[in-house]
Amino acid sequence: MAFPLRLLNEEEDIVLDLHPHWWFFTGPASLLALAAAGLVALMASDLPEALTMVVAALTVAMLVWLVGRYLRWVTTNFVVTTDRLIYRSGVLGKSGTEIPLDRVNTMFFHQTIFERLLRSGDLIIESGGETGRQTFSDIAKPSSVQNTIYQQIEANEMRTAGGGQVGATSISQELRNLDELRRSGVLSEAEFEAQKAKLLGR
Repeated sequence: MAFPLRLLNEEEDIVLDLHPHWWFFTGPASLLALAAAGLVALMASDLPEALTMVVAALTVAMLVWLVGRYLRWVTTNFVVTTDRLIYRSGVLGKSGTEIPLDRVNTMFFHQTIFERLLRSGDLIIESGGETGRQTFSDIAKPSSVQNTIYQQIEANEMRTAGGGQVGATSISQELRNLDELRRSGVLSEAEFEAQKAKLLGR
């Protein structure tokens, strides 16, 4: 589920809209596969039917867990806009965090060796105000996301210094940044073209 455009401020554009890394599904998906394989094996054997029923119930439970995890995934957004960082999550109830770009003090990411292989990790952001230090987990390609945020901070400062106007140099730089994200796989081709159209339409 994409971040609702109605929640954006005037002249604010979305640069990145990310869901958690696919590793988010690994636990329930793996257990569901094991339970389903066990169920098939039991149904083909002469073991007691009660045991088969227990494994069938376990398989259903794993399926429900996977569906619940998917609902959490699709309703969790880490969004980078031209003005702020937004994190929203929740299937029924909603919780969220917003950090204006001009409040961001420090950013760094953390990856274990395994997470480096998967190209996922945690992004830690320290900011002024009440939010303080925030950790966002299961971020795909956190180093690329970190670079994008820094680029948007610089572009935001240039707009502020220029009285809110974005010069041709700034737009060219943002287009190069978007193209870099497309090549690295953070943005799909469709997302790249949509963001490019927004930039050129300013």
